Amino acid sequence: MTDTATAWNTYSSQRPARRPVNAAGATTWFNWTQYTDHGPDAGLLGLRPGDRVLDLGCGKGGNAAHLAAQGMTAVGVDISPVQLRAAEERWGDTPDLQLRRADAVAYLREGGEPFAAVYSVYGVVWFSDPSVTLPAIRERLRPGGVLAFSQRPPVEGCYGCQASYIPRGEDEDPLVVKRWDYEPAGWERLLKEHGYSDVQAWVLDAPPGKRKVGTLIVQARA
Repeated sequence: MTDTATAWNTYSSQRPARRPVNAAGATTWFNWTQYTDHGPDAGLLGLRPGDRVLDLGCGKGGNAAHLAAQGMTAVGVDISPVQLRAAEERWGDTPDLQLRRADAVAYLREGGEPFAAVYSVYGVVWFSDPSVTLPAIRERLRPGGVLAFSQRPPVEGCYGCQASYIPRGEDEDPLVVKRWDYEPAGWERLLKEHGYSDVQAWVLDAPPGKRKVGTLIVQARA
């Protein structure tokens, strides 16, 4: 299996930087989906100014920077130094934004002050074993805190641990990482088994005129 940091370093080099402004002219914004200017906003997290929030697999930092700009203390964790370097270059001067290079589960198990919300946008929750990750997240959430995450919906009939491929050059084999795919009902069952409540999971349709692949969004409370 591909080294995790190597895989996400490679992925980072293929992804464009976030636009300077969105369609509304904002310099920071929150995006749950793979489509620009589409889907719900950070309201899914139920945060108030001053709350602590954790981004698992923060990538280039745009979502975490938006929450910090809105008055939260945002911690972004990623295992890829390339991703974090891009985040530091663009958002490093943002007050109340902390960026950490770490394995997500190891970071969660460090303990410390609890978070009001933990989220993952096409990130750690998708690419880690839920039997390990979900309990570790719950331990770091304050009572009533929110876990929310988004990812691609599963291919029908392909559930549980799957192989995900990150392309490289023409003469190189793709890198392989694991991901965990479930239908909404499957995520609801897993979260309840691990002690979460108020679980909701749904597939948000792609915007008109785009490809038909929607976004699976899940929200629950500790």
